[in-house]
Amino acid sequence: MTHEREITEPVDLCRPDGRLNPDAVGWSRRPLHRSNLRGWGRAKRWEHWGVVTPTHILGLVASSLDYAGVQSLYLLDRRTGRETTAEAVVPFARGTVLPPVSGSGAVRARGGNLTVAVDQGPDGSTLRAAAPGVEVDLTVPLPPGHESLGVVVPWSTRRFQYTVKDIGRPVHGTLTVDGTAHPVGEGSYAALDHGRGKWRYAVRWNWAAGSGPGRSIQLGGKWTDGTGSTENAVFVDGRLHKIGADLTWEYDRADWLRPWRITGDRVDVAFHPFHERVARTNLVVLAGETHQCFGHFTGWAATDDGERVDLDGLVGWAEEARNRW
Repeated sequence: MTHEREITEPVDLCRPDGRLNPDAVGWSRRPLHRSNLRGWGRAKRWEHWGVVTPTHILGLVASSLDYAGVQSLYLLDRRTGRETTAEAVVPFARGTVLPPVSGSGAVRARGGNLTVAVDQGPDGSTLRAAAPGVEVDLTVPLPPGHESLGVVVPWSTRRFQYTVKDIGRPVHGTLTVDGTAHPVGEGSYAALDHGRGKWRYAVRWNWAAGSGPGRSIQLGGKWTDGTGSTENAVFVDGRLHKIGADLTWEYDRADWLRPWRITGDRVDVAFHPFHERVARTNLVVLAGETHQCFGHFTGWAATDDGERVDLDGLVGWAEEARNRW
């Protein structure tokens, strides 16, 4: 079992003065934190949905960095390798709507020729987006008993992050590309990254997530190291098994498509990329570079009772991000 404290009741992320609420530090199996961020300039809020289907990989982002909203749509055709990208930077995140509780309320973002609309409720979420050549109309049900990983990472009382990683959600609907409809259904999985916090200016992180029938894996690194909190877990039939130890990440920054290795006392995972996505931003104050690889997992992760879960064949991504924001 993890050493981290499990939170089981609703809690405010911040105290009235805007600093981190000590009672919020820990992890949860469902969204229990209300992100009552106060102050301007260092607050970061985002919703990132990643969807893997047998034919496509989709990424949708709606975000507010206070001084800018960074919105994006990314679509990879797994058969041809064709990438479609739409991005918009909106001054002061005008028109961006992001709710304080994960999985509840509306998400809205617009910029240029891109629109993102997510509606969330107790039964699930709908994802709709439009960009030149792409239309997204997806439904992501919330199965009974499905658990997600919520974690508060405390760098200090003034710098902290609350994240929800909701992995392995079933998804169905349609992706329309250049007028051709591609059905989404069996063998497709959605993952939500919900983030709210007060960040340091320069940061680096790793993130890996993969899903398959009855199993999902969620792994993170670098940004949580040394804080006493991690965002690591394995999911079996929707049940979360929290992994509390920091992990070791090994990969070749000169060749991102070489196999990655992620290890710890309850994790021994190899990730085998089949495609690399590179995203770069350089707006002086706001700059970043992300190498996100899509691929297959092999290896295992252990549940709370020590059972090794076979992760062979899970499909998802592993990434390194470096941001100044």
